[in-house]
Formats: sequence, C-alpha cells, structure tokens
Amino acid sequence: MYVCLCNAVSDKTIRQAVRRYQPRTFQQLKTLVPVGTQCGKCVRVARQIMEDELQSIPEFENIA
Repeated sequence: MYVCLCNAVSDKTIRQAVRRYQPRTFQQLKTLVPVGTQCGKCVRVARQIMEDELQSIPEFENIA
C-alpha cells in the first residue's frame, strides 16, 4: 500500500528501512525514506508504521 503518494513510498519500503537502520525518530526516518517532505498527509501513517516495526524488532540480550 502506498503511504506517501507524493513520493510513491510504500509501507513495505518504510518497514524495510526501519528493520535495516532502526531510526529512533521520525526525522531520522525522513533521512532514509522521502516521507513527509511535500504535503505531509503521510506523516501520521508513516510514524505509526515506524513505531509498530520498531516494537517488533527483538532487542539484543546482554551476553557477557
């Protein structure tokens, strides 16, 4: 599904960027994927996808 129509960014693209780079803020996500740069209608959905994806990434355990 397209999240950002202005820049043709899909939810799959956002999920892949979040899994790979794990941005902690929306500003960091914007440096990876061109969302929220034009009309701004995609910001809420893109932020929600980022937060959902970050919660699904397992945290590393302290092994030492």
